[in-house]
Amino acid sequence: MQYLKLLRPHHWVKNLFLFIPLFFAGELFSLSTITSLVTAFLAFSFTASSIYIINDYKDIEADRKHPVKCKRPMASGAVTPSAGLVFFILCIIIGLALAWLVKPKFLFVVSIYFILNLLYSLGLKHISILDIIILSIGFVLRIKAGGIASNTAVSSWLIVMVFLLALFMAVAKRRDDVLIKNESGQEMRKASKGYNMDFMNVVLALLAAVIIVCYLMYTLDPETMRRFHTYRLYYTTLFVIAGLLRYLQITYVENNTGSPTKILYKDRFIQLTIALWILSFYVIIYLPANESFF
Repeated sequence: MQYLKLLRPHHWVKNLFLFIPLFFAGELFSLSTITSLVTAFLAFSFTASSIYIINDYKDIEADRKHPVKCKRPMASGAVTPSAGLVFFILCIIIGLALAWLVKPKFLFVVSIYFILNLLYSLGLKHISILDIIILSIGFVLRIKAGGIASNTAVSSWLIVMVFLLALFMAVAKRRDDVLIKNESGQEMRKASKGYNMDFMNVVLALLAAVIIVCYLMYTLDPETMRRFHTYRLYYTTLFVIAGLLRYLQITYVENNTGSPTKILYKDRFIQLTIALWILSFYVIIYLPANESFF
């Protein structure tokens, strides 16, 4: 069980971003493409797990001081560092082999993701601002990889919004580290020295506003309207605003944004807004005959 926890499979949900380009292309039910994307999903997941393992290996001592991360397999002593390194090698071999099966260009993107995040784990994560930018680029690479695996064009709007949303969540997560530092006096990560609560709060508010404006511009863009054959996409902005407001509530009121993945799994309001957003796009993209009801 501890070896499974080492892979952090609950974080694999992030790799569902690979399916986004196909969803927006209106070809989600193409069986041959889905098969390729499932392989791509597994490739990205094992590659990401290798990064989680090497990150845990590097941060054993720091994690032992963290109220939550101290329970991680290597930090708690349940898995030895040498065993962790063996699992790291296995994961990267499996991940890159599966990526090659998808297509060489997909392997190239996965390799960039691996190298960038390896550098992040080996030291770049200690540089404030750069650390959250690298995390956000990881989600952009997922989108690009999904487009390559499904032979789907990825719009610049989609790339910009995914980057901004990932940056928003990364800042919220770093804010939680600053909060822990202020309460316990423990430095959770070196990059936290470049952050304080005032800075985090301003950046979060700024990013939330930019995301909403960009999303509205995307839905009202003439090219977007032509692509989806409707001008009613702006209706979906309601769910984007609701989801962002809930995330800000969790951040500012509940002070509980340590893990965006944990929030996704446990917060019913966030789950509902995402489900309704997906459903609304599904109706617009896949059921055009129902457009007259909006």
